[in-house]
Amino acid sequence: MHYDYLVVGAGLFGAVFACEMNKQGKKCLVIDKREHIAGNIYTEEVLGINIHKYGAHIFHTSNQEIWNYINQYATFNRFVNSPVAVYKEELYNLPFNMNTFSRMWNVKTPAEAKGKIASQIADLHITDPKNLEEQALSLVGTDVYEKLIKGYTEKQWGKPCTELPAFIIKRLPLRFTFDNNYFNDLYQGIPIDGYTSIVEKLLEGVDTRTGTEYREFIKANEETKEITFNKVLYTGMIDEYFDYKLGTLEYRSLRFEEEQLPECDNYQGNAVVNYTEREVPYTRIIEHKHFEFGSQPGTVITKEYPAEWQPGDEPYYPVNDERNDALFKRYEELARQEKNILFGGRLGQYKYYDMDKVIAQALIMVKEQREGSEE
Repeated sequence: MHYDYLVVGAGLFGAVFACEMNKQGKKCLVIDKREHIAGNIYTEEVLGINIHKYGAHIFHTSNQEIWNYINQYATFNRFVNSPVAVYKEELYNLPFNMNTFSRMWNVKTPAEAKGKIASQIADLHITDPKNLEEQALSLVGTDVYEKLIKGYTEKQWGKPCTELPAFIIKRLPLRFTFDNNYFNDLYQGIPIDGYTSIVEKLLEGVDTRTGTEYREFIKANEETKEITFNKVLYTGMIDEYFDYKLGTLEYRSLRFEEEQLPECDNYQGNAVVNYTEREVPYTRIIEHKHFEFGSQPGTVITKEYPAEWQPGDEPYYPVNDERNDALFKRYEELARQEKNILFGGRLGQYKYYDMDKVIAQALIMVKEQREGSEE
């Protein structure tokens, strides 16, 4: 069997690429080491609820072309992401807005809130922030930092804020309106049938094998010569592809604890609740039914624990600091020397992408491949 492309990874990037190349008459084989398609946007039905198995995924974009594209494969509901944060016995709205400031300081007007923040910043006398803590304090003052940023950030990164570089936080959005919508994007929602359904539709007519690890596949195929292909799209970790020969790129990982509560119809009243104290080991609890305004008699929650990544763990977030970005550029140079190998997606390009950006990048690669073949 001959294929034009071997696509390594059945996540959103690989699925969009394979779908579009298939439309152009190119034959693709998609493989994935997991036992399912859809990568980290995989959803699975439990108690009649679509569960986001690898953390909350809310589709949002201001790109009408991408919105129109994804709507070919799903009907989206009207979900708006409005998380809340728990600090000790206090409950706050996110993102930081007038509801947050009113709860924190009992202020009623934007002028009062701005004055409170400006006063706290002035008292700190920070002119040249040396670390993330000083950077955040110089942007939002003491109260917002201590209650809503410090503990959460330290859990996410696994380090004290005083040991994290200032450039990680270039800005912190402060909204002086009573608006709890987390995203500013024009389009937002959750696919009514779950994300897995989208990838199933993208991969219709495309040969797909799950539970298939790339190296083992290549090794076995070298012996059997069963399959040939012209090019490889690799969406796994770029440093792993090169056997970490230049060193290991850093990632942050996650651990999920899922709990089914068949006797409880509403656990927390919101899809996402963040826990900002360092002493609480998880960063947030997701109650999945609220993504789709569910009325099921039971519910399912997931606690999300940040974790240090070790080889063999699932990498979720690239650590894009100066050292890692410099190392990635060296891997990029190696990648350019590889014949007929493409690297794409969050891990192949060592960059955190929202879902709309994943689709956009995949479509750019499709266009480049099409134009290259026409030359």
